[in-house]
Amino acid sequence: MSASDRRSANYFPNIWTDEYLQSLSSAYGEEMYLQRVEKLKLEVRNFLTEKTNGSLIDQIELVDILQRLGISHHFRDYQEKILQNVQAALISNGQDWNKEDNLHATALAFRLLRQDGHAISTDIFRNFMDEITGSFKASLCSDLTGLLSLYEASYLSMEGESLMYAAQVFATRHLREKLKEDKMDQDIAKEITHALEAPLRWSMPRLESRWFIDVYEKRQDMNPLLLELAKLDFNILQKMYQDELMQLSSWFSKSKLAKRLSFARDRVVECFSAAVGFTYEPYFSYSRMTITKFIVLLNIIDDIYDVYGTLVELELFTEVIKRWDINCLEQLPDYMKISFLALFNTVNEMTYDVLRDQEFNINSYAAETWAEVCEKYLVEARWYNSGYKPTLNEYLSNGGVSVACHLFVLLAYMCTTNPVEEKTLKDLQRHPEFIKSASLVSRLADDLATSSDELKRGDIPKSIQCYMHDTGCSEEDARSYIRNLMHSTWKSINKNVIMDHEYPKEIISIAENFARFTQWFYECGDGHRNPIEFKEQMFALFFEPIPLP
Repeated sequence: MSASDRRSANYFPNIWTDEYLQSLSSAYGEEMYLQRVEKLKLEVRNFLTEKTNGSLIDQIELVDILQRLGISHHFRDYQEKILQNVQAALISNGQDWNKEDNLHATALAFRLLRQDGHAISTDIFRNFMDEITGSFKASLCSDLTGLLSLYEASYLSMEGESLMYAAQVFATRHLREKLKEDKMDQDIAKEITHALEAPLRWSMPRLESRWFIDVYEKRQDMNPLLLELAKLDFNILQKMYQDELMQLSSWFSKSKLAKRLSFARDRVVECFSAAVGFTYEPYFSYSRMTITKFIVLLNIIDDIYDVYGTLVELELFTEVIKRWDINCLEQLPDYMKISFLALFNTVNEMTYDVLRDQEFNINSYAAETWAEVCEKYLVEARWYNSGYKPTLNEYLSNGGVSVACHLFVLLAYMCTTNPVEEKTLKDLQRHPEFIKSASLVSRLADDLATSSDELKRGDIPKSIQCYMHDTGCSEEDARSYIRNLMHSTWKSINKNVIMDHEYPKEIISIAENFARFTQWFYECGDGHRNPIEFKEQMFALFFEPIPLP
């Protein structure tokens, strides 16, 4: 079949050329800035030590500021100590831990503890409930800071917590009403509007930090020391990202994949943003670089199955992936040969790195998991070619794997953990509950954003259309159902963060961040299809440093 007879996704061209990326230059890798950051970190650490003698409320507010400014990874020991102290106070005093009945402090403590994996009961909010009506007290409506903190805390709820559902409804309603007031402070209005668009729980941490740095600078209680460290640290880490992007762009350019596979997406920067979404910290550079390569290759392979390949070719390609044997290549068309070899070589490169450093061979685990994803892609290709309309359950069972969350959690585990444990690798391949939940959120977020465009090019029905076919409902009702299903699945993710102690905390965090990034990415548009939709965010994250005095 000629290229002209094959389907096309009509992807927009890449806007971040290799020439542009190789021309990037930043002064923030220079020694003077690195030394200044080290000095600031020492001064902040001394400041934090002094604060440990203050009130718990002041301390948890400081932990929140450190996290939102994006510098908490420098002070994890301080953060963990404070959260342990707050939890101890809650265990000892229950609802009375907060003598001032400060809604902001209680909601903030609840959110920070839960997102860090601490089991904390919703009973701490009972003091803010009206004993007669059973609702939140009417007097809280004027407490904007408290309402905003309650709103953010409500997104850390678990299934069956009706109090937190009531908290979300109450806080959302009154925050929206406050925005309508003429005398509303514009800085506070900006924070409320931003939160209502996307709660912290569903945001991309690094971009959220970039936004919050500007907000924090305008606050009356702003600490100049923290602000300077946040700005400088952001710019230095941005410089590191630029160096990584230059290497990745060079790798992709030398591979000639974009030239040889013109039907596929050329999205190195957007793929790198996903890797940053999973692990943004400076010490995860190797993971970001490796994961980005695999996301780039996954996009290409996805386009082969979704758009370009014939069913006969896809059956052959899947078999070669399952065998993981370059001696089987001759039966494939050239475009599949180069795609398989790119994947094969990249997996082997990672295998070499882990084997060299740990004397452990992870090759078969990586290959098997890639094969599993491709088998699910093949199922979808068969559905398309036969005109089969899956039920929602069939679609989600398959799509929960083809979204590849488990693949990237497994790969990230290999890249970030020393020593890698065989038992954990095998367990991750079995799709534990925390991966299933993150996968479902990611699949549903993808469908809500892209199903219309994909149907126009003749793709298989997505979750929305499957539900419509199952129930006979309208598209509007189906979208509402899928959106509610996605929201309720977040409650499972929250439960997994707290209850699942079988796996390393960092791995559960990566799965959680996979869901956060995917939902954020698709709610902002579809940067994989049209990079223009994400130009502003990518520029702020990777290319535009924060101005310093």
